[in-house]
Amino acid sequence: MLKTSGITHAYDEKLKFNFPDINCGNSQTLLVLGQSGVGKTTLLHILAGILKPNQGEVIIEDTNIYKLSGNKLDKFRGQNIGLVFQKPHFVQSVSAEENLLLAQKMAGNNLDKKYASELFETLNLGHRKNAKTYEMSQGEQQRLSIARALINKPKVILADEPTSALDDKNCEEVIKLLERHSEIVNASLIVVTHDNRLKDFFNNKVELI
Repeated sequence: MLKTSGITHAYDEKLKFNFPDINCGNSQTLLVLGQSGVGKTTLLHILAGILKPNQGEVIIEDTNIYKLSGNKLDKFRGQNIGLVFQKPHFVQSVSAEENLLLAQKMAGNNLDKKYASELFETLNLGHRKNAKTYEMSQGEQQRLSIARALINKPKVILADEPTSALDDKNCEEVIKLLERHSEIVNASLIVVTHDNRLKDFFNNKVELI
């Protein structure tokens, strides 16, 4: 469960954002829409515990994340928040499987190769787990990014423009994958995008203006 209240952020006197309150329960989905410049990435970074807002609260389960100290917040993020970036970033010197296990290790969790293998199979990546990430197609990298977001069984999944570079068929497949796996791990799923095609896939929507 993720909820916010009274979130505001300003980079300077001319660039200020006042964000609507968010309430997204376990296994629920929320689409945050908006064109460039309305603060979508700023909001995503605030929800992810990367950018502290000037005012307001972000609560995940029962934890007000910005009351945590730096190291505790980093650990909390690794264990409870799964991030799917628009452009995946991996450690290119190791395999796809090792990228997942590294995410577990950095979160302070025990390595779970069985669960990693299950994710590879359900995302149709079982044949690619020993490949280097630069050897993978764009679609494979995107699915691997989803696997990495899920590997620590997070409470919240945040996806930044996950479909902006995809055709209609792959767009639908990626959204269905995210929705299905958020249900499996009982996580809140929040997708931030300007891609209006996604309106048809979400009942709950917020539009930033």
